[in-house]
Amino acid sequence: MRKSFVVLAVVVLLLLLVGGRLVGSYNGLVNVQTQVRTAFAEVDNLLQRRNDLIPNLVETVKGFAGQEQAVFGQIADARAKMAGASTNQDRIAAGQAMDSALGRLLVVVENYPQLRSSENFMRLQDELAGTENRLSVGRTRYNEVTGQFNAMVRRFPTNLFANMLGFKAEPFYPVSAEAKQAPKVDMGGLKPEGVK
Repeated sequence: MRKSFVVLAVVVLLLLLVGGRLVGSYNGLVNVQTQVRTAFAEVDNLLQRRNDLIPNLVETVKGFAGQEQAVFGQIADARAKMAGASTNQDRIAAGQAMDSALGRLLVVVENYPQLRSSENFMRLQDELAGTENRLSVGRTRYNEVTGQFNAMVRRFPTNLFANMLGFKAEPFYPVSAEAKQAPKVDMGGLKPEGVK
């Protein structure tokens, strides 16, 4: 009887240890997954802010650059993709499409010096720059917590529980190909003061 009690106690202790580990792993995964979702919600919020701001910028630019309709169409398409995005992957793709379209818009602006001096354009450009900076910080935060979560999902022994409980790795927010290219600066037309 004493031997069976010891065996039963060992079995109960093992079950408590495994159960405690399972509960601890589950709660840790839930906490970090919530951080990932919160960080992505912030990125999504910033993308929405940018999409709400873009039409004003586009309308300002249109007045000066009527013949650049292709760029305006790309911006409208990217904005529509963001509105129709239903998954994180779709939102990431729509955000990258907007990044690309905005890059082309800035090239258009460079071709119209009178536009750069417009007070309305300058105000909108400052707003857009602020939004892009916030978006960059939001994407960085999202990628940081996504990395933590993905490591938890893959790390032993949590990976055993993660798979059983349906936790899957989250996608990172990648940098678009256009953003990886260095901007081209042409200062050939500028001369230092005093040089003729």
